[in-house]
Amino acid sequence: MTLGCARNEVDSEELAGRLGAGGWALAGDAEDADVVLVNTCGFIDSAKKDSIDTVLAAADVGRKVVAVGCLAERYGDQLAESLPEADAVLGFDSYADIAARLDDIAAGRPVAAHTPRDRRTLLPVTPVQRPAAAADVAVPGHAWLPSNMARTRLDDAPVAYVKLASGCDRRCTFCAIPSFRGSFVSRPPEDVLGEAKWLAGTGVRELVLVSENSTSYGKDLGDLRALEAMLPRLGEIDGIERVRVSYLQPAELRPDLLRAIAATAGVAPYFDLSFQHASPSVLRRMKRFGGTDAFLDLLARARGIAPDLGARSNVIVGFPGETDADVAQLEHFLSEARLDAIGVFGYSDEDGTEAAGFDGKVDPDVVAERVSRVTALADELVAQRAEDRIGTRVEVLIEGDEDGEPVGRAAHQGPDVDGIVRLMGGAADDLQRGRLVSAFVVDTDGVDLLAEPVGASW
Repeated sequence: MTLGCARNEVDSEELAGRLGAGGWALAGDAEDADVVLVNTCGFIDSAKKDSIDTVLAAADVGRKVVAVGCLAERYGDQLAESLPEADAVLGFDSYADIAARLDDIAAGRPVAAHTPRDRRTLLPVTPVQRPAAAADVAVPGHAWLPSNMARTRLDDAPVAYVKLASGCDRRCTFCAIPSFRGSFVSRPPEDVLGEAKWLAGTGVRELVLVSENSTSYGKDLGDLRALEAMLPRLGEIDGIERVRVSYLQPAELRPDLLRAIAATAGVAPYFDLSFQHASPSVLRRMKRFGGTDAFLDLLARARGIAPDLGARSNVIVGFPGETDADVAQLEHFLSEARLDAIGVFGYSDEDGTEAAGFDGKVDPDVVAERVSRVTALADELVAQRAEDRIGTRVEVLIEGDEDGEPVGRAAHQGPDVDGIVRLMGGAADDLQRGRLVSAFVVDTDGVDLLAEPVGASW
């Protein structure tokens, strides 16, 4: 069972591959399993609660339950003490020999709970020293061993995530991720390409490149242009129709990388930009850069290359010290930015973060009101942006059907978070999952598009 982000999805498939190599077989559901592995999320309070609830639900069916993932890594033995329903709580260091750990658990042998540590201290501060040092540190999602298939796909979807890197060197005051995911470590380009080719052979048609910060890719390899050099090679892989890059830091989006994403054949002109806010004063307290003018200029430059590009972002409201004027500036930015998808989150203190100790905390009721207000604006804006696409032509990757109609995503829509395209006039029994279809947008339903296939029948 996997909770949390796309990086966890990759980690789960790596764990599945290692378990298969160690003699374990995947079960259809928890009731058929001897051991249930829960890959937890430890990002925000709601995700932590979901992870704990999932562990408890798995324990209720009477199976042995093992917690892994970010919540387990972050809290380790503390989590084990407060959650006795879990038979084991394992950190990232256990991933390499996960099959042996499950052998112990199934046999009733005691397995010590993970002891948390600040993973930022495990690798050198100087990025260029990291590739050699990383071999001795457990870095989830980095192993790529084609000889024994270190990754096992857990579904047959025509889209798959590929991890570019793990960890983060940024020190945003609201974020605890670097403490339990560690410092930024890029995967070698040839490993990424090898995994991408293997995924194409399994039927994948769209690759989504993920990391904590994709704009930093290659800095620890001594080549900050590594991503723009690799994107054309990924786009040329036989069977791959589209490559998408996720998790971009606006302050690090170099002109050459912007151009590579916007104009490389086979790469979706899609900008998943981590703005977080638009008020310069709030951003500085977050230890981030930019502001309304800089962000609008960035979007304008990208649209100068690819006018129909997709752009999405998440924002945090209620950060310590945020004023009504700051919220008004955020609302102004969102109104001007023409984003296709906007996630709105209310600030809450996170253990071990600098912002948890800040003065000027915003009253929770005020935070909730601001979340409601900005969310209502965001919903209106993304619906308007969808309406702007009526009459345009989109390339839709078919992923399934709903109520007898084929559904998929256009180039401006990332998986799970950005809406879908419903194809009108195509019967479900004629559907070819994984096919890329040209269609004209004829209507919208909120953020979703309704479109008719171009030309003859399917």
